[in-house]
Amino acid sequence: MKVPTATYRIQFRNGMTFDRAAALVPYLKRLGISHLYASPIFTATTGSTHGYDVTDANEIDPAIGGRAGFERMVRALKAGGLGLILDIVPNHMAASLENPWWRDVVENGENSRYARHFDIDWSRRLTLPFLGDTFEKVLEAGEISIRLDPKTGRPALAYYETLYPLTPSSYAGCGTAVLATTDKAAIARLHDQQPYRLMSWRDMPRELSYRRFFEIAGLVGVRVEDGSVFDDTHHLILELVHGGMVDGLRIDHVDGLADPKGYLERLRHETGPDCYIIVEKILGEGEHIPADWPVSGTTGYEFIAAVSNVLIDAGKLDTLRETYHQVVGHPVNMEAELRAAKLMMVDNNFAGEVATLLKLAMQIQQVEDRESALAEASVRSALRELLVAFPIYRTYGTREGLPTEDRRVLGKVLDTVRNGPNAPPLHALAFLERILIGDVEQSVAGRASVFRTRFQQLTGPLMAKSMEDTLFYRHHMLLALNEVGGEPLPRASSLGRFHGAMETKLEREPDALSGTSTHDTKRGEDARARLYTLSEAPELWAEAAARWHEMNRALISALDDGPAPEPPVEWMLYQALAGVWPATFDPGNLEDLKALEERFAAYVGKALREAKLRTNWGDSNEAYEKAVIGYARGLLSPGNQTFRADFSDTLRPFIHAGLVNSLTQTIIKLTAPGVPDIYQGCEGLDFSLVDPDNRREPDFETLQTWLSESEMRPSTNEEWQSGRLKQHVTAVLLRLRQEAPTLFRKGEYLPLEAVGKRADNIVAFARADAEDALIVIAPRLVFSAFHTASPQFGADRWAETEVSLPEKLAHRRYRDICAGKTMHFGEQVALSRVFADYPFALLLAE
Repeated sequence: MKVPTATYRIQFRNGMTFDRAAALVPYLKRLGISHLYASPIFTATTGSTHGYDVTDANEIDPAIGGRAGFERMVRALKAGGLGLILDIVPNHMAASLENPWWRDVVENGENSRYARHFDIDWSRRLTLPFLGDTFEKVLEAGEISIRLDPKTGRPALAYYETLYPLTPSSYAGCGTAVLATTDKAAIARLHDQQPYRLMSWRDMPRELSYRRFFEIAGLVGVRVEDGSVFDDTHHLILELVHGGMVDGLRIDHVDGLADPKGYLERLRHETGPDCYIIVEKILGEGEHIPADWPVSGTTGYEFIAAVSNVLIDAGKLDTLRETYHQVVGHPVNMEAELRAAKLMMVDNNFAGEVATLLKLAMQIQQVEDRESALAEASVRSALRELLVAFPIYRTYGTREGLPTEDRRVLGKVLDTVRNGPNAPPLHALAFLERILIGDVEQSVAGRASVFRTRFQQLTGPLMAKSMEDTLFYRHHMLLALNEVGGEPLPRASSLGRFHGAMETKLEREPDALSGTSTHDTKRGEDARARLYTLSEAPELWAEAAARWHEMNRALISALDDGPAPEPPVEWMLYQALAGVWPATFDPGNLEDLKALEERFAAYVGKALREAKLRTNWGDSNEAYEKAVIGYARGLLSPGNQTFRADFSDTLRPFIHAGLVNSLTQTIIKLTAPGVPDIYQGCEGLDFSLVDPDNRREPDFETLQTWLSESEMRPSTNEEWQSGRLKQHVTAVLLRLRQEAPTLFRKGEYLPLEAVGKRADNIVAFARADAEDALIVIAPRLVFSAFHTASPQFGADRWAETEVSLPEKLAHRRYRDICAGKTMHFGEQVALSRVFADYPFALLLAE
């Protein structure tokens, strides 16, 4: 297996095609990338902006160049010596009539060849939740009719421009007479004869008959655990791997599969041992992927949380928390808030999935004879508490029950539930435990297996939607912590935690990715790096937020349900604006100001709906949304110059300290254990907001121009603020990774201790093997140094600060790979010496 030395993620669509990606190969090669990491390339719904809504898993999307364009890109990659990793989507496909398999299922129901390809409950009609109201109401309103489908020549139920095919038996012998049907009762009878039932999107949470991806009805679960379904959905993927065009696969949402381990074992068998395989998997605190999965590791969300330990000022976090609680008006109990979010999901958003589990449990209970009959209410209460208490995405039980490690996890969860303040009837909880571990009567073992699978496929979406897509938008103490792979729950941050995480990664997943930005992160890596600095100056930030509140008081609307924005949302708006504010920005440039306003307003609208407090996606509060988005626009309106001037001046030291954080974060990613993943454009600066903002195409022309300069420039103010310094450091380290791959893949990870006056402002470690050694020294927590007009600070600031070297690193000569200087060190490295040219040191042993 050829393990990448560094990957570069490209988002296809939105203007990015195979030919355009091929043109970037010389740039990626100069940057030091070993593998292009491509977003999904298979045919997706018309106009798809991401490609995860696949309509044909065995066709390369013509919209981005088709098979011919793909092969041209592959030839360009091979000519440049680069490999290719594909993002594939085994868990779901588009529930769209553009999907020929889904269309066949809609038309023919359970008789379709593809009826078992999708995860559908065939004990009832297939539900299609795409109407604006109930079928009866839209029919009465005249919104449903019978029309001829011009593509097939056959009659269909027409709802506006969507034509749902009629099953042939429902109009056989009627010829074209069925088209003359205008009688609403006749249309209703015809609808009743279909294998599907059109219904309101509002009824989806309770009545959906198929497994969806999270809450998205337009994405239907695929039963890839079935061998024939695996074959049908992986034909082209395997052809590309076996043909040498694809070197690796990234598995999207592996936790959605019925049997992740079984799927990965089949995939490994089919691809062979040389294919690099990673999985998208969000890990909880202290969690690891199962050791017996035949993969190289995860896509690296957990790396973001690990790096936050370096860049968060843990000693001042409580001050920031107390200030935020004053803004909210009361102390915030995050554990209670998470429980409330999960209960909302269990009782509303995923009510149908929970009802299915309850139905299965009661069917099993009828056969069990170990105890008296359990009341359905008791079982529901136990199921609800078990789902809410689950601390990780899922366990990995199979038909045989739960693996040993997962039994341990379940045991802890059960203890938490039993001893908690909301403990359900214990006999009902014990009953569910037996189902999950497989201790049931043989006659119901099959149903218990289905329950176990469904339970495991539900806990992940519950966690994701409760944490990432609700709680992260409700509580805003420090937005940088509200990131995929992290938790906004109180925890201690420390360098020790970071070093421990890196030592564990080297031991368990040395070939896994390390990411700092992805297409799914809540904000760009440099926005996050800047917002970390708020933890270093909580009083200053709180004073500024209070001042801005007074400046913009006239923008606040008084609504019947309260002020808009309310104080916590206002606090969020200032943080989000601070994160997206360009490093070099003239707030007097009206064109740039308007562009920023549009991006910011779009983010605010999404953030309000995701919070699900005063508005949401299913029941929007237009007055509230208009008021808050109006406030956000008002912050950036040309007439609000006083605020913008104050905001810009206040932000300056945060910007400068954030640029240092950005560089430290980058250096760590490129030298610590794991394979560094560069998200498109993030070799420069990326201050984007959540998607779709973070999927905008970067300025590749400028990036290529910068990199054409062969030498690193001096550490000037412009180099920092433009992102050029970050790009050049990235290129230097990526090239080193190619020259010494064993050092970074297998070399020891050695935490180094800083001593002296500014010891707390340094993170240091080394990578070492029998041949090479690299000492990495980078700054942290430097906000107090930057009440100046520059992100630079002289070497004299680092006087009386050293990094101690262990015996294997001491008394050797080292070359600073950025400054080009060679130095000899004894048992310590003096920072005032190595920080003379750049405020970091990358020292390679000679």
